[in-house]
Amino acid sequence: MDGFFVIDKPEGLTSHDVVSFVRRVLRTKKAGHTGTLDPFATGVLPVAVGRGTKAIPFLDESMKEYRATMRLGVATDTQDCTGNALFEKEFRHVSGQLLLEAFTMFTGKISQIPPMYSAVKIGGVPLYKHARKGIEIIRPARDIEIRSLSLDKLELPFATFTVTCSRGTYVRTLANDIGETLGCGAHLTQLRRTRSGRFNEQQAMNLDEFMENAGKSSLEGFLITPYSALSDLKDLQLDEEGEKRVFNGVIPEECNIIELSGRELLKGEKFRLSRGARLIAVAERTECHGPAFSQNTRLLRVFS
Repeated sequence: MDGFFVIDKPEGLTSHDVVSFVRRVLRTKKAGHTGTLDPFATGVLPVAVGRGTKAIPFLDESMKEYRATMRLGVATDTQDCTGNALFEKEFRHVSGQLLLEAFTMFTGKISQIPPMYSAVKIGGVPLYKHARKGIEIIRPARDIEIRSLSLDKLELPFATFTVTCSRGTYVRTLANDIGETLGCGAHLTQLRRTRSGRFNEQQAMNLDEFMENAGKSSLEGFLITPYSALSDLKDLQLDEEGEKRVFNGVIPEECNIIELSGRELLKGEKFRLSRGARLIAVAERTECHGPAFSQNTRLLRVFS
């Protein structure tokens, strides 16, 4: 079984816990997730199994979507409900209009300082290890993008919002920073990932459903193949001879290409080499023009 399952991660488990569960159920060592969710968070956690693990580096998960609830008037040291309160302030001046105005300040390309309670490493040491000792480390700001930020519901002191953001964004830091802008502080009480790249919550199974379908041998219907998972990449269809060449580690000739989807390949662009709906390899274009396709291409990963 090779590909991806979208798991609806429950609250309280780590992403590693979920991967371990999948390994036990499928009795395989080859499994891994594509991006960590905090233990208190729920939602979309893509888990690769078998040869699907080889496709993880080529996934386009640059944009993610979350539905979150923040509690206004209280800031915590972890920026979420698992931490200790740092202070409490008046929040009843916050209106929907005031929140929307604050949202505009955090939409687009912005800088964000990672929280102390995070796995970001400074000098090779995860920040959370310093945080647990009460040590504050100076962290450089990182560039992120908030593509959209909308207010879903306001019932003071709680505000629920949906955010589409770039990979590496800390939604709890976003809530904390919005709270600072409003002058009352805030922290996350709920966080649910609804989309990660091409994976979404409509495709997700909870752990009970995963185990039940495994028992019925019906998991194949939920499996997203490596070919489909990398559907954002252009696709070069190979003939039988081209397939054999790639499996032998040899770059195919132009005469082995049956069809190219999309426009001309650009220098540095990654693309699929396939036969039908089966992924043969991921390759990269090294030059736009040249005497031969094989001289302008390099194989990055072969899916034997």
